[in-house]
Amino acid sequence: MNDGSAAPRQADKLRWGVLGVADIATKKVIPAMQRGAWTEVDAIASRDAGRAWDAAAALKIPKAYGSYDELLGDAAIDAVYIPLPNHLHVPWTIRAAEAGKHVLCEKPIGLSAAEAAQLLAVRRRTGVQIEEAFMVRTHPQWLRALEIVRSGRIGPVRSIAGFFSYFNDDASNVRNMTTFGGGGLLDIGCYLVNTARMIFQEEPRRVCALIEEDPVLRVDRLSSMLLDFPSGHAIGTCSTQLAPAQGVAISGTRGRIEVEIPFNAPPDRPCRLVVEDGSNLGGVASREYVQIETCDQYTIQGDLFSQAVRQGTAAPYPLEDSVSNLRVIDALFRSARANAWEPVESGPPVAKVRQR
Repeated sequence: MNDGSAAPRQADKLRWGVLGVADIATKKVIPAMQRGAWTEVDAIASRDAGRAWDAAAALKIPKAYGSYDELLGDAAIDAVYIPLPNHLHVPWTIRAAEAGKHVLCEKPIGLSAAEAAQLLAVRRRTGVQIEEAFMVRTHPQWLRALEIVRSGRIGPVRSIAGFFSYFNDDASNVRNMTTFGGGGLLDIGCYLVNTARMIFQEEPRRVCALIEEDPVLRVDRLSSMLLDFPSGHAIGTCSTQLAPAQGVAISGTRGRIEVEIPFNAPPDRPCRLVVEDGSNLGGVASREYVQIETCDQYTIQGDLFSQAVRQGTAAPYPLEDSVSNLRVIDALFRSARANAWEPVESGPPVAKVRQR
């Protein structure tokens, strides 16, 4: 999707390569980007050349490489998407940037704020765009929710409650490997933190967390959090070993917004917000169902990033905000270890969401 300007010529499309054949890439992101107005996926790489060629054939990608460095050496590629395991995000983002490629890297972009902050200097030195792939930030349902909040319709927001879970206890899965940066807080809890920060448009001052580890896998499998913002509170629970579920409720002094499918928004049917005016506790309040047009958030994400590169504008989701998000997650881990409230380290002011 673009901002209403004329559709780009074929020559204006950003030419993408993909480092890795992870499911998120081959099943969701690549097919979505192939439908984009500003994106063209021209190459894919794997450490196993056979897997790279199989993925390329299945997805009709012209070029396949048996190493990531080979793809980075392709002068025809403008940008790379990185869906590698978490611990490889910063190292390969740096290598891609130093090869002159713009980078869209899966979340979390780093395992800590300090690690991710290295990329700020890399971006300055290389001049490329670097963005963390928080696709929800550009989904129309979240932009509409933010618009309703800003309009004052539900009054000042005082509370945000979120939940996100799935079940995966497979020891061979990278999400369950501590050395790969596995665990629920970095994988899905990051969405609860990110969207709370987006709605409040400010940073939490302190946080408190309870984290339960899997006794065998040693990754966090159940995490609950309390974020103390200047304007209110956010609570959330995430788990990698519960029945799949998700939801977010945004409560103001005069009403509330429910985001029914906040994170894994379906690409083949509309999404819906429920807006209530809070007029009747225990009864049927005045309720509006706000339908959001069918769209693919991965297509939007790829197009907005590609368009920014081609037009020489800032990335839609600033790298500074990614570092701020990880500061909060760092504090949550410290809180769980200390069994106490932990302050969130200060940094640059929260980046405001730009409307499309």
